Amino acid sequence: MLDAEEVRTFVNGTVHFFETATGHAATVGSPYLCIDKAAVVQDYTGVIGISGNREGKVYFTPRRGMLSVMLMCMNETDTGEQNVRDLVGEVANTISGNARRDFGRNFVISTPTICDRTNAAQAAATTGRSFIIPINWRSYSANVVVCLQ
Repeated sequence: MLDAEEVRTFVNGTVHFFETATGHAATVGSPYLCIDKAAVVQDYTGVIGISGNREGKVYFTPRRGMLSVMLMCMNETDTGEQNVRDLVGEVANTISGNARRDFGRNFVISTPTICDRTNAAQAAATTGRSFIIPINWRSYSANVVVCLQ
């Protein structure tokens, strides 16, 4: 299970992503443990598999409206399905990649799996307990979920 410093790595990486990519800071609620990961899945989910010294998954799950506004803040006028899906994967990948700097080169991240609400719970399913990191950005909310053994 993750300790407080390891959770902070994901919190800091998430805040950094939003500030850098959109020019608007995100705030983070208090991380908490959750057994029912399916309950936090929103419209889209970018899932990153983790292997090496740690095993598990990291995922970012927002509503579509948040992704559309993020794209516009990034000066992207095409908020169609493909760009929304690409963005959710990019966010998950970047958050995991930022964490790799703290966890070391044996923290191996996979290519993102992009899901919508109908198949996200299955793709994000892991064994073990997960930390849910609530993200608030502008008027939107999302979750970063970290489940590492």
